[in-house]
Amino acid sequence: MDIVSLQDKYAPHNRCFGCGPANEKGLRIKSRPEGDECVAEFTPEPHHEAFPGVLNGGIIGTLLDCHSNWTAAWSLLRASNADTPPCTVTADFHIVLKRPTPMDALLTLNAHAVEQTADRAIIEATLTANGKICATCRGTFVAVKEGHPAFHRW
Repeated sequence: MDIVSLQDKYAPHNRCFGCGPANEKGLRIKSRPEGDECVAEFTPEPHHEAFPGVLNGGIIGTLLDCHSNWTAAWSLLRASNADTPPCTVTADFHIVLKRPTPMDALLTLNAHAVEQTADRAIIEATLTANGKICATCRGTFVAVKEGHPAFHRW
């Protein structure tokens, strides 16, 4: 049974480059809850390459940022028992590139909340290829209020 991604369920018209289902030129990651974390998979394409055989660091950052943001939205949704997740944005995030990320592998993103309040979550995430962690991320993601440009984007 296929599990519908958070993006497809809550934001099918979102045009975000990293996670928007409606952006035909975007990365279109699909984050899905699994236990206490969110998981996504991504297969790089040739135009995502930094140099032969290695994924571009900006693409890595985008994957981890968007996946972590959706993990925060899902975590805040669960904590509030609401019907829809709050619109969340990135307040800060830090990426550590641990090793070159290969282009010829299925990449797995795992993320979970390590701290949260009613309107923000700190998320830790990893990007793994061939069983090895290639990059990590830690960031703060905040639910925005009316008047913010991202409010009601999903």
